[in-house]
Amino acid sequence: MLIALTGASGAIYGWRLLLALRDCPGLERHLVVSAAGVSTLRHELQRDVGELAALVDVVYDVDAIGAAPASGSFRCDAMAIVPCSMRTVAAIAHGLSDNLITRAADVMLKERRRLVLVPRETPLHLGHLRRLSMLAELGAVICPPMPAFYLHPQTIDDVVDATVARVLDLLGIEYAAAARWTGLHTAASSARPVA
Repeated sequence: MLIALTGASGAIYGWRLLLALRDCPGLERHLVVSAAGVSTLRHELQRDVGELAALVDVVYDVDAIGAAPASGSFRCDAMAIVPCSMRTVAAIAHGLSDNLITRAADVMLKERRRLVLVPRETPLHLGHLRRLSMLAELGAVICPPMPAFYLHPQTIDDVVDATVARVLDLLGIEYAAAARWTGLHTAASSARPVA
């Protein structure tokens, strides 16, 4: 599993995803963080890459374009970029493998492996939408961090954790702590058998 953090606001999503992955036995976790991702991590969470490194098995330098994830022969079932900046979206959409994150994402697409992007930008202009559409057409899964109010979140952590659980689902990772929709449970909407 390869996780990347870029410079979009929302470093907490990447941090909480790594915390959740730490509790998944038998999963080898690889990490790469962009320079802007390092800055955002420091600004938003007052954390450094060393704290992230403690949660994973391998950390790569973003400029190490020849590192293992740059090749399709690297055994990696899935990659998530959480959060994913619009700069990174544009680079991947246009095949600009100018750093390890964008190259590894390109590898995931060409090898038909799972690539989940969590873009954190609003509002979106037409260029953003077109690039996201291009990536969806290439096989990437676009998962903006939208609040799931039907789960009745009480804290910011609840909102973040709901997105993290959704990303884990998209990566095919079982996560016991995920809150799940079970349907409306009112007398007026109780399920009735179909005749």
